[in-house]
Amino acid sequence: MALDMGTLLAPRTTALVTQECQNGVIGKDAVFPALAEQTQGLIPAIDGLCRAARSAGVPVLHCLALRRADGQGANRNARMFGAAAKAPVQLLPGSVAAEVAEGIEVAESDLVLTRYHGLGPMADTGLAAVLRNLGVTTVVGVGVSLNVGMLNFAMDAVNAGFQFVVPREAVAGFPAEYAEAVLANTLGAVATITTAAEVTAAWTR
Repeated sequence: MALDMGTLLAPRTTALVTQECQNGVIGKDAVFPALAEQTQGLIPAIDGLCRAARSAGVPVLHCLALRRADGQGANRNARMFGAAAKAPVQLLPGSVAAEVAEGIEVAESDLVLTRYHGLGPMADTGLAAVLRNLGVTTVVGVGVSLNVGMLNFAMDAVNAGFQFVVPREAVAGFPAEYAEAVLANTLGAVATITTAAEVTAAWTR
């Protein structure tokens, strides 16, 4: 049975999780420029959701992808990993490129988790355990990309037993028409697709 939005997004059991919302991913100097072109409205939408979450007592977590200069610990088993390794922008630990994107506030209460491998934030990062320790049953997932990372995130979260909610203005992929198809035909089958306004409204009732 589908849950109503108030129950699904109840602050005491919900967390907002950003996925790869980093300067080197969705900022002006991005690893994949074609993706960055689709993220113009993403940063204000995500920052607005972060602020609404904190006001409602909803935990905010930022999941970041990093890559060491020597590549140790990084995947090499897919074409996108090779492309990322050759890109002029590198998500080096401590670099500006690796930080949460400018325009998205990171508050002292937020949690930041990092990874050196994989396609999404659920694999061996401790995210699932942290969410359970917070009493979370619903994840509001935002960020990139609808091509790979957000798909992996949503499916891993559902496999781990979490409800997954996607505010459509706070995710992106490329090309735009493909991103829309993913929302309609793939994520729509495993997650609740909604709007940022509806999520915010549920947290302010």
